Amino acid sequence: MPSTTTHDSTLHQRRRAATPQELAGIPWLALLKDEERRLAVAELRVSDAGPGEFVCRVGRPVTYWFGVVDGLFKMSSDNAQGATTTFTGIPPGGWFGEGTALKREPYRYNIQALRKSVIAGVPVDTFHWLLDHSIGFNRFIMNQLNERLGQFIAAREIDRLNNPDVRVARGLASLFNPVLYPGVGEVLRITQQELAYLVGLSRQRVNKALITLQDQGAIRVEYGGLRVLDLQALRSSWLSK
Repeated sequence: MPSTTTHDSTLHQRRRAATPQELAGIPWLALLKDEERRLAVAELRVSDAGPGEFVCRVGRPVTYWFGVVDGLFKMSSDNAQGATTTFTGIPPGGWFGEGTALKREPYRYNIQALRKSVIAGVPVDTFHWLLDHSIGFNRFIMNQLNERLGQFIAAREIDRLNNPDVRVARGLASLFNPVLYPGVGEVLRITQQELAYLVGLSRQRVNKALITLQDQGAIRVEYGGLRVLDLQALRSSWLSK
């Protein structure tokens, strides 16, 4: 995996073959034919990332297409004044960077672990081989790109929202996207501080918003995470009224 800082070099050195359990959580493998799957599994590597470690950084060349096996990452960038803009969180089952891998261009964002996590990577040459040979893989990538477009349009809308409750609701809804993040299910393992990082609010304000959303029946706060009771409610406009 890409070497960027001392931490990232260590992450690269810790790469290993995926376990059967880890492979079972990779959604696109089931779409491949036997030969395609054998190649992908042989080339795929995983690594254990500690809190704060970067998988990739702005300006670095693309070498892998990445996916989250376990844990939570954030996608962000820093402007010239040093302010950080967070684009999205990436929970288990989420694969990202297909646009960068397609164009073989330098990264335009940072990917950083918010907690102890497991990241998987497919070499960019293998990614392109699968595009050239696998119809199932192509369909998966097309669905990814389509959902990602919708996600970032929604993210721009969230940035303009002044209602913190709605910001939290829409931010949570994006993390429960069943296409982009099939590994989440109905319960998202996330702390209030992690959610605060992703939506750009204080932990205290996120706590207030979660209480409001729970009172409205959209979510239930559970030990170590959040259960969605009404995903459509999180996405819909009535929360802003």
